[in-house]
Amino acid sequence: AGAIEIAGRCRGTPRIANRLLRRVRDWAQVHGDGVVDQPSASAALALYEVDALGMDRIDRAVLDVLVRRFGGGPVGLSTLAVAVGEEPETVETVAEPFLVRLGMIIRTPRGRVATPAAWQHVGVAQALPAQSMLDLGD
Repeated sequence: AGAIEIAGRCRGTPRIANRLLRRVRDWAQVHGDGVVDQPSASAALALYEVDALGMDRIDRAVLDVLVRRFGGGPVGLSTLAVAVGEEPETVETVAEPFLVRLGMIIRTPRGRVATPAAWQHVGVAQALPAQSMLDLGD
């Protein structure tokens, strides 16, 4: 059951699954009986700020800034990166592909735009101007 929990949060990437497994195993050895079961995996992943969708601190920060500070976008990569406190390359290569795959953001010619799923995940009612930006096309 612990393996299923880790698999659900690894972004479909074996390297990330192995990293999470090592962290969960270490947590289980220190705080439990050393067995990687579902409760220990959930507790360890919560400690490492990996949510049920596999989003980490950077992913959630990108969504939060995009929705709360910029009203859902569109926002350019450099502006978004500065607002999150990360390098543009980190946002573009680490957070953005995963958020696009989850359907949380889309890339438009004018910048990144939050989808209705992103607004819902952040827990903010969607503003109408952001919805009209979704019609800009791919």
